Amino acid sequence: MSEHDERDPDPGDGADASTNPPDGDSCGCDDACEVEGASESGAAGETRTDSSVGESGGDSSPAANSARAEFSVPDMDCASCANKVESSVRKLDGVGDVDPRATTGRLVVGYDPDRTTPDDIRGNIEGAGYAVEDGPSTREVSFTVPDMDCASCAGKVENALRGAPGVLSYETRPTTGTAVVTLAADADLDSVVSAIEAAGYEVTGTDGDEADADADADTGTDRESVWRSTRAVKTWISGGFLAAGIAAEYLFGLELVVASVLGVSFTVAELLYIFGAALGGQAILRNGYYSAKNRSLDIDFLMSAAILSAVTASLISGPTSLYFEAATLAFLFSVSELLERYSMDRTRDSLRELMDLSPDEATVLRDGVETVVPVEELELGDVVAVKPGEKIPVDGTVVTGDSAVNQAPITGESVPVDKAEGDEVFAGTVNEAGYLEVRVESAAGDDTLSRIVSMVEDAQSNKTEREQFVERFSSYYTPVMVVVAVAVAAIPPIAFGLDWVTWFVYGITMLVLACPCAFVISTPVSVVSGITSAAKNGVLIKGGTHLEAMGSVEAVAVDKTGTLTKGELTVTDVVPLNGNSEEDVLRCARGLEARSEHPIGEAIVTHAEGTGVAAREVDDFESVTGKGVRADLDGVPHFAGKPGFFEELGFDLEHVHVTGPDEVLSEDIRQLCDRHGCLNLVEDTIPRLQSEGKTVVVVGTEDALEGLVAVADEVRPDARETVAKLREAGLSVVMLTGDNEGTARAIAEQVGVDDFRAGLLPEDKVAAVEGLLDEYGSVAMVGDGINDAPALATATVGVAMGAAGTDTALETADIALMADDLSKLPYLYELSHRANGVIRQNIWASLAIKAVLAVGVPFGYVSVALAVLAGDAGMTMGVTGNAMRLARIRPDE
Repeated sequence: MSEHDERDPDPGDGADASTNPPDGDSCGCDDACEVEGASESGAAGETRTDSSVGESGGDSSPAANSARAEFSVPDMDCASCANKVESSVRKLDGVGDVDPRATTGRLVVGYDPDRTTPDDIRGNIEGAGYAVEDGPSTREVSFTVPDMDCASCAGKVENALRGAPGVLSYETRPTTGTAVVTLAADADLDSVVSAIEAAGYEVTGTDGDEADADADADTGTDRESVWRSTRAVKTWISGGFLAAGIAAEYLFGLELVVASVLGVSFTVAELLYIFGAALGGQAILRNGYYSAKNRSLDIDFLMSAAILSAVTASLISGPTSLYFEAATLAFLFSVSELLERYSMDRTRDSLRELMDLSPDEATVLRDGVETVVPVEELELGDVVAVKPGEKIPVDGTVVTGDSAVNQAPITGESVPVDKAEGDEVFAGTVNEAGYLEVRVESAAGDDTLSRIVSMVEDAQSNKTEREQFVERFSSYYTPVMVVVAVAVAAIPPIAFGLDWVTWFVYGITMLVLACPCAFVISTPVSVVSGITSAAKNGVLIKGGTHLEAMGSVEAVAVDKTGTLTKGELTVTDVVPLNGNSEEDVLRCARGLEARSEHPIGEAIVTHAEGTGVAAREVDDFESVTGKGVRADLDGVPHFAGKPGFFEELGFDLEHVHVTGPDEVLSEDIRQLCDRHGCLNLVEDTIPRLQSEGKTVVVVGTEDALEGLVAVADEVRPDARETVAKLREAGLSVVMLTGDNEGTARAIAEQVGVDDFRAGLLPEDKVAAVEGLLDEYGSVAMVGDGINDAPALATATVGVAMGAAGTDTALETADIALMADDLSKLPYLYELSHRANGVIRQNIWASLAIKAVLAVGVPFGYVSVALAVLAGDAGMTMGVTGNAMRLARIRPDE
């Protein structure tokens, strides 16, 4: 067995992972830094339209981070510079997240505008000795626009923002009803709000203000409120007028003229239809006006044009009446809009459930007195009391008490985790039984739950390839369909003398089909459903592209230490020799290793303490470099170390008795001792243990061997099952490790991977992943943190293990398993794979239904009512319902 095996287990995996030098210039992660820098360098000097929370891992809560400012600091070009700038800026009151990006010379700062300003921040940057380039600094503000719930609405808001003063860039998120706007530092928020409201959409709040909380409360009400809204009431009354008109015309045959205006006569039925069209079409025409004002060729404009065209044609055509079509269109489209709002609320609720996990108030202990305060008022170092059944309000450390904590909201773990003094706890988790006192370790909005919520919200900005395709397609689809609608309405009557009323109605029907709403939302609702479902099960997916990519990988590269194994050395076997008991061997081993700082020694001492083995008096301890240790135990010299160390001491490891000292063997029996109570350690026991990936430590005195202790990085109990499920799903699984080939082979056989690569340094893992990419085309890399960062960044998808509370893992990986739970990998792949299927189904079903209906219109098979119900309302409900199926996928218990 090699020296590396004996006393330096897996330096390429575990050893590097435990070292994280604070000096950024010697972090040992140059590859990772270069990869991350490359991803940002293209944006140097530009205004970001995403929030970059995933990169900074910092404060992302609206309450603590109501605005963001970006500064160009070209001389900040190294980790040391970045540290100085960050330290200087953090001295300001009201500063939240500080994200220095040395690779691009830019600094992004989250701040509370009520407590500091961009000019103050700029002053502190310059106070640290770094010049800020001239040019407007920026801030990022999120506006709550609950009525913006479709692509058409988003288009109008975007058109309005495009001309608003101070707006540098923007991003609309109809699935959450928010618009994230990057503003110049001196931009007036009121002017931006006015621009959005001029597009016909109410702004109920912005980041950090009280209105935002009210907006959350409003939008978080029971979804049935959609059907009790003012628009819903008008819609139902409109439907009543429509039904009454149908009854008057077709059931009672009332042709009585009851009114005449400017020479145009109206029957009872026609008046009822007009009232129905007016009530049902009020909101449609209002939105259509704003669409026209913002030059947006969207569904509201098209429906308004269709309704007005039907009414106008009726007024000028004499005996021909299209009031029924106008009323039907107004009523059914209003119902369609309500259904769309209901569907979008279902999607928003999945994210809102995450936001509601954290309590609003906390019981803080100050001067021995319990005081209930808002969570936002807690300060670092405060101690909060958490009673049984209460949610833990902050990330922190237990200082008093012990209890079982349900961490499922954060990590997805199904079994509560025991917590005692010194253990870490997370905001939003539930204290099951005991009383806990927790010291606050993170400010409100900077806790793990807040970062998860923020990253899930920001995931919408990362559009998938399919989403980009849909947007490009829809930009051509609607204008083409409008031209087709005009042609259908005009050409047959003009060219062939056909009935103009019939073909005019056909043209209106084609206008209805010109709206691509269901087609456009087919991808984002699926992405939001998949990502929020994963977050509630302890898997954080940081963008739709990563969800899509994970579902199409062909191979999974898995780090060994800390991923397939637990990453902690444990004693696996104790072999007593020459009549000693296991307790005797452990007692000696504990005494010898008690003063050792080597991981092997620590594992032996921990195991001995856990089994209740008493300590021994230790004198004259000595570490023999590369071989083992020696010490006097109760005055008797003892040794522990490699088998080769004992061979140098003169022991015959090929002939070791396991019988007791009082049993005297005859000479005849002694000649056959290999079959009667003797071991050949060199040829049998030691190689067998080593083949299982274990490190063997021999323990003995100057005169006799006392026993063997085998230590190993224990394989996770669920590793083999996880690998088997991934292989059943058709994926190839390759293990990457810094350990030697013998140990790697043993672990590979235990867990059942397809292949393994051993003896890898971090840069070697990058090369291994690149090789797998060449072989398979798409590869997911699963690792446990810092030393795997370069490989995580190189793979198609990087998956970090055990990321809860770990900023580095959250920043580096594309996907984070919040708990140290390898069994979530098959769930992640299944969710992503099925999400891709759902997105494809939604896209092609939307197109197919539209195509079938469009073909049927000229043949008279598709009415206005069918076009609205099937082509718009039906498909909107269909794609949303199909997307929500992803929420039913659960990890195997």
